Amino acid sequence: MSIPTNLSTIQQQIAQYAQAVERPAGAVQLIAVSKTKPIELIQQAYEAGQLDFGENRPQELKEKYPLLPDARWHMIGHLQRNKVKYIAPFVHLIHAVDTPRLLEEISKQAAKNDRVIDCLLQLNISDEAAKSGLDETGARVILEDIDTYPHVRILGLMGMAALSQDEQLVRSQFRRLRLAMEDFQSLSHPRLQLETLSMGMSGDFEWAIAEGATMVRIGSAVFGKRLRV
Repeated sequence: MSIPTNLSTIQQQIAQYAQAVERPAGAVQLIAVSKTKPIELIQQAYEAGQLDFGENRPQELKEKYPLLPDARWHMIGHLQRNKVKYIAPFVHLIHAVDTPRLLEEISKQAAKNDRVIDCLLQLNISDEAAKSGLDETGARVILEDIDTYPHVRILGLMGMAALSQDEQLVRSQFRRLRLAMEDFQSLSHPRLQLETLSMGMSGDFEWAIAEGATMVRIGSAVFGKRLRV
């Protein structure tokens, strides 16, 4: 396995899938999901030109950041309020904001670090009870109440489709996320910059790109299969 080769292959696939639906390749950003991976492998990806890495454990992210501080570190997993403090000084983007109370804590910790932290709201687009996420009504309430969270900026939405080989089902869920953001774009506020759609992983990113993804979160196709969850 060659990580630089894997990255090149994925970037070519992203360009190909984007071109197939008449989107520019540059419209889709790759987030290399590095959770559970040692810094040595992440360093290989970084030296091959990959800057954006996704982690799902705040403490692991805190440990990796000093080893590669020039990378852009994304928090892509469920985030507990009491763990926000570990990543608030440096996190580039928090993808999975799923409650107002979490956003309130992010704003509080951002203020302590004299920052405005960029976030995405996570919608439960598959309506699966096991998955976190807001519905459209809950997301709109947060967006309309953005002044309650003075140290966050909302850049868009994140969602995870069902683990299914049913293309129509998966694409309909990604489409739901895109349509929600198009609806929310009628809201106007300096800290609402609703342009990012984080959706699509190793098994379904072709369909996500077809439905408008601007970020795809890919791990196993870059680094190989995870040894632990």
